[in-house]
Amino acid sequence: MQSGAQPRTRTEPSPTPLREAYDTALLDLDGVVYVGGAAVPHAVESLTAARRAGTRLAYVTNNAARTPRTVAGHLTRLGVPARAEEVVTSAQAVARLIAETVPRGAAVLVAGGEGLRDALAEHGLRAVDSADEEPAAVVQGYGGPELPWGRLAEAAVAVGRGVPWFASNTDLTIPAPRGIAPGNGAAVEVVRIATRWMPDAPEPVVAGKPRTPMHRESILRTGAERPLVVGDRLDTDIEGAHAGGVDALLVLTGVTDAAQLLAARPEHRPTYVDRDLRGLLTTQPEVRGDAERGFTCAGWRARAEAAGLRLEGEGEPLDGLRALCAAAWSAAGPERCALPAVEALSRLAL
Repeated sequence: MQSGAQPRTRTEPSPTPLREAYDTALLDLDGVVYVGGAAVPHAVESLTAARRAGTRLAYVTNNAARTPRTVAGHLTRLGVPARAEEVVTSAQAVARLIAETVPRGAAVLVAGGEGLRDALAEHGLRAVDSADEEPAAVVQGYGGPELPWGRLAEAAVAVGRGVPWFASNTDLTIPAPRGIAPGNGAAVEVVRIATRWMPDAPEPVVAGKPRTPMHRESILRTGAERPLVVGDRLDTDIEGAHAGGVDALLVLTGVTDAAQLLAARPEHRPTYVDRDLRGLLTTQPEVRGDAERGFTCAGWRARAEAAGLRLEGEGEPLDGLRALCAAAWSAAGPERCALPAVEALSRLAL
């Protein structure tokens, strides 16, 4: 694990398969295991193999709409047997935060789905739908496209009155089968816009990734001692791992593409990168070199030059991407890398 004191300048090697190096894989769902109702290619086979080898699997999602039981059922239908207790949601994380703030039995105005309501009930809190029911808190979580607009209006009224405001997460977008769709963060912004002129309106307390309450919830529910975060988003999964002080594997099956990875800020740089969940079953190669000589990974060499990133060699495209990451991240230092990389990435066809 790399210390948070020094920015990561390259991906790390692992001479043993990641499923052996870590005791628990904390897996994001959307964009990692499935997109919409369909499994990501190679996800089912990879997770089945990891579980058989003794790796504990936990499914950690910022999506607060569904209950853990429903999520586990979905995974099982895809071919990955899962139990409800193996699912950790941002609804559970935010419900714990609220329960630590308001009395047991208090009313909480919910602008979200069934997952939020069940999580609140687990802590002895009572879900309500109106700002006139004297809620002790307001909570927002992704409720799917069927979330009533009026529920956001009720949340805005309560927040404008100064009622403490919580959000399961603030992801502005989520991956969907037909493209990128608005996430809970977009709904949070609706309430913020409606209340920004009200002097008593609070700001939301956010529980989900990348905030530490989500990581705390994951560790409390799994008991992981050597966890590996596996995700597709730099600004939630990878930043959340960074905040929690644990290692992370980025898979390129969801939101993040190769160009965004090269431009990642220090807190968004993963320990490992792989094409998909098959990365759990393999070793990770070493990146050698320095900014002056260039960085090599297997058959590739990458260097940061005045005109941009230069890539030479041949072999597995992911090794070329790992070399490019080292060149970009070393050149960028603590700042966001802005070196042109179109020509270098075109050679990899990722």
